[in-house]
Amino acid sequence: MSSIRYGYGMELDLQSVRIVRAIAEHGSISAAARALGYSQPAVSQHLRRAEQRLGVPLVVRAGRGIRLTEPGMVLARHAQSIGQALDAARGELAELVGLGTGTVRIAAFPTASSTIVPRLLGTVRDAHPGLAVSYVEAEPPEALTMLREGLVDLAITFAYPGDRADPHRESEGPVETVPLFTEPVVIALPEHHALAVDGGAVELALLGEERWIAGCPLCRGHLLAACEAVGVEPDIELETDNAVAVLNLVAAGLGIALLPRLALATAVPPEGAVVRATAPSSDRSIQVAVQHGSRRVPSIAAVLDAVIALEGADWGLAAYRQPGR
Repeated sequence: MSSIRYGYGMELDLQSVRIVRAIAEHGSISAAARALGYSQPAVSQHLRRAEQRLGVPLVVRAGRGIRLTEPGMVLARHAQSIGQALDAARGELAELVGLGTGTVRIAAFPTASSTIVPRLLGTVRDAHPGLAVSYVEAEPPEALTMLREGLVDLAITFAYPGDRADPHRESEGPVETVPLFTEPVVIALPEHHALAVDGGAVELALLGEERWIAGCPLCRGHLLAACEAVGVEPDIELETDNAVAVLNLVAAGLGIALLPRLALATAVPPEGAVVRATAPSSDRSIQVAVQHGSRRVPSIAAVLDAVIALEGADWGLAAYRQPGR
């Protein structure tokens, strides 16, 4: 039973407050017992125990009835505000459990900002209009740091298979990741490039003499690893995280670049640039990360379920599959 401790060993439980309030409202122990749904002996026994704990009498005999003592009247005076506070707390908890209210904070990487995130926010708004969802854009290392520090509730991230710098490795323990999609990584070439003409997959091993355009640190790391795997050392001359800029640089003949497929959902290759698959294929995974135990929070669970239910075909994404399968 919930209780409040005072100085000098005093302990006051909420049930005693309810009983004293009922006695004040109904005028007798028997009437208070009926109002509370208890037997008269049970209420009398509870009162005696409360008086022993508090060290003061709460009721005294008055003729053939009873009346509240001064300490009893103090409790009765505060009982209404205590009851109102409890009712308010119960109401707010019921709202949260019923998903009537709540706030969920999301972080996601840039190419998700114009694809995954808008659809997710729209889905949550339609299903749970009382939920407030905030969003901040961040690359996976920053998003996972924010998640570990409690600044966000969910982080939508990506990872490259076998990446030694994968930030998810640091998150093992308090962070749980749920796979969402497998995302192809494609190569952007000038349209007149010799390897772009036939429309087939481009052999990375044949690109040893090319100038490259690199992206974010994780994407740059993937470029280096993919080229190293086929014996190529890429000559990186330009760097930008902006997919539209990358495609225009490629169209101008200033280099070639690996791009995640999601970037092409909103960045259409301009005239002069083409996109091809790579050989060997180059995929990355997209996942959502949450802190362990946060699924028990109804608002977070609702948004997590909405993320997991998203379909990725419109963006060129496939259902997640284990690397190598």
